[in-house]
Amino acid sequence: MPSALPDGDPAPEDGALPSQALAGLGSRPFGLYLHVPFCTVRCGYCDFNTYTATELGGGADQASYARTALGELALAGRVLGDAAPEVGTVFVGGGTPTVLPVDDLGLLLQGVRDRFGLVADAEVTTEANPDSVTPASLQALREHGFTRVSFGMQSSVRHVLATLDRTHDPERVPQAVAWARAAGLDVSLDLIYGTPGESLDDWRASLDAALACAPDHLSAYALVVEDGTRMAGRVRRGELVLPDDDDEADKYELADEVLTAAGLRWYEVSNWSTSERTRCRHNVGYWAGGDWWGLGPGAHSHVGGVRWWNVKHPRAYADRLAGGASPAQAREVLDDTQRHEERVLLGVRLVEGLEVAVLSPGGRRAVAGLVADGLVDGRAAVTGRVVLTRRGRLLADTVVRALLPDDEPAAGSLSAPTAVSAGT
Repeated sequence: MPSALPDGDPAPEDGALPSQALAGLGSRPFGLYLHVPFCTVRCGYCDFNTYTATELGGGADQASYARTALGELALAGRVLGDAAPEVGTVFVGGGTPTVLPVDDLGLLLQGVRDRFGLVADAEVTTEANPDSVTPASLQALREHGFTRVSFGMQSSVRHVLATLDRTHDPERVPQAVAWARAAGLDVSLDLIYGTPGESLDDWRASLDAALACAPDHLSAYALVVEDGTRMAGRVRRGELVLPDDDDEADKYELADEVLTAAGLRWYEVSNWSTSERTRCRHNVGYWAGGDWWGLGPGAHSHVGGVRWWNVKHPRAYADRLAGGASPAQAREVLDDTQRHEERVLLGVRLVEGLEVAVLSPGGRRAVAGLVADGLVDGRAAVTGRVVLTRRGRLLADTVVRALLPDDEPAAGSLSAPTAVSAGT
């Protein structure tokens, strides 16, 4: 089952935001995330808020979803008002967004244009499974205004895909990438490492197969087995054995070596791109502390230090909007300490690093030790920035804990002159 939503304060029925949250609209990146909660099958490792057709009854079906989501888009327009800037990035995720008809995805994107407008060079991405697209559907996506597609490749090795319950044929990936290229779309590939039974040679084969497709962007994530998933049950019963930390570290280091040699450069701990242009600007907006409205069941949003999340079930989501209410289940208003902690947590994951000046005195004192331990680049530290080494990327949580000593207050809030916005 999908993971539980966090607790929070009650969200107002009309979705209204405090005036201070709206005050800085337009001064930070602004994006829209659209969650499509449908998949043809549920993968055994997945705890995302997704459902197959047989799990949903009337009122929550795929056929009506686009128009339901347009209702939340209208709500976003009312809440943000005339101060809302044009949208710089749109990311359609899931689930498998491309199980919806292409015209429905186009309808949603047109709704964004009509409600907010898109900047001239807007990045518009949809996730897709390799077996959920055709040459015609990808061409139609481009004609509707999509600029980028992110394929869930995960692995090129059949037994690894089988363990993950992935249904696509690995030979379909290069075919789908070629179709996307022909349609004029930028291409990103997602890989997962650390699947039970995956050898280092298996992982190298997946990296080589991905690079043979010549993607613009590649993400590589360590498998996390969440409680309540089918895979967690198999691990608990001893049917699958998880790799140890050293195995995952070896695979991350191999990925960075192979991808760097092929001309892709890391710009966030788990992400590589061929150039600054081909970075995922939508995700960079998150990591840089930007604003975004998340549409759809279970989607999370953030505007001006207020974060909220929608009810999870598609039927409850549709019912709230049909009744004229916000689908938000709860929210929280971040205080200065929380915003500082997120600034550090996210900022150090980026290749540009984090300004030493935004740290507390204790955090600044910790930098020298992190350099000595080989976790932070010494040359960057001399120029006033905390930039992770490859080893530091493997131990990013350790670095963050050192930079956020719990016995000292933050040096200042994100609005302070030394704390320039940065975000995912």
